[in-house]
Amino acid sequence: MKIVVLVKQVPDSGADRNLRSDDNTVDRASASNVINEMDEYAIEEALRLQEAHGGEVVVLTVGPDRATESIRKALSMGPDSAVHVVDDALHGSCAVATSKVLAAAIAQQGADLVICGAESTDGRVQVMPHMIAERLGIAALTGARKVTVEKSSVTIERQTDEGYEVVTASTPALISVWDTINDPRYPSFKGIMAAKKKPLQTLSLGDLGIAPGEVGFDGATSAVVEHSKRPPRQAGNKIDAGDDGGSKLVEYLASEKFV
Repeated sequence: MKIVVLVKQVPDSGADRNLRSDDNTVDRASASNVINEMDEYAIEEALRLQEAHGGEVVVLTVGPDRATESIRKALSMGPDSAVHVVDDALHGSCAVATSKVLAAAIAQQGADLVICGAESTDGRVQVMPHMIAERLGIAALTGARKVTVEKSSVTIERQTDEGYEVVTASTPALISVWDTINDPRYPSFKGIMAAKKKPLQTLSLGDLGIAPGEVGFDGATSAVVEHSKRPPRQAGNKIDAGDDGGSKLVEYLASEKFV
């Protein structure tokens, strides 16, 4: 079984994140960049399936040159190899264009399963798994909290607000996972050293048969027009204790429709 895991490098959600002033895109050059948290759960699930059924795990990333840092981090967890799609023309790509690039790269791999995080911490649109599956013409089993593979069939428990749904499809298929599915392993020293020697294939848009005008700002279906910093937090309303303090509190809560 061949499993492709989608990994995205994102600005650390625990640090300040900014947009560039020149083109309103995420400022990745000055940020502390890490693997998207959900993708670590996807890597772990792929490795567990490999341990149970054998096969190969390939990490796939679309991003600038610096994304190699996250690729090596992902490989240190245990995957066998990686593919990095890097091209200057990709800067400014929207989710729709990015899904086209990812789908083209996945198609070259001939994967039985594609696993990714349910969302990225920098975008949070949660549409990438669905768009990639649609482009590839395969089933999308999204929001998984548990994955079971049996021969050419894959079953997930899809997490919902009320509980979970059981969804089954034939492979090839795409699975997105939540952080409830497992506990990602920490890279060992041996894994970190081994990651430096694992195969890393670099692809351009030309290698995928995609023209530069189909991605980037020219091919974008959406764009950030302007942005501004979040305003500082304002002081709240203060009600002094007194004979009429309770009445004033009720009046305020009523005005805000809390009661």
